[in-house]
Amino acid sequence: MAYARGDFEMALSAAAGDDPAILADLRAAFTDSLLNQIDLLSRARCDANWQVAAERLKGLGASFHIGELVKLAEEAIEGAPGDPAVLHKLVNLRDRFIPTG
Repeated sequence: MAYARGDFEMALSAAAGDDPAILADLRAAFTDSLLNQIDLLSRARCDANWQVAAERLKGLGASFHIGELVKLAEEAIEGAPGDPAVLHKLVNLRDRFIPTG
């Protein structure tokens, strides 16, 4: 979804201004947090752990203006721990936002 990616890039640019170091730091913070929370969500086996990771993903999405991430996190919050459909969607989103290789 190019729209979400564009909102993300605009949010980063607005926060970092013309400072490439801040831009790199923000991108790294986003990447680390997204990877960590998706990992925690994928390993959650109880409602509490699932809810905490999903709420953190929702906050991350809101902070970086990624509406799709907010919606997926809300889907997770309303769902059951280990929901493979939600996890699959989150992995797809992750792959679009974090370049591999």
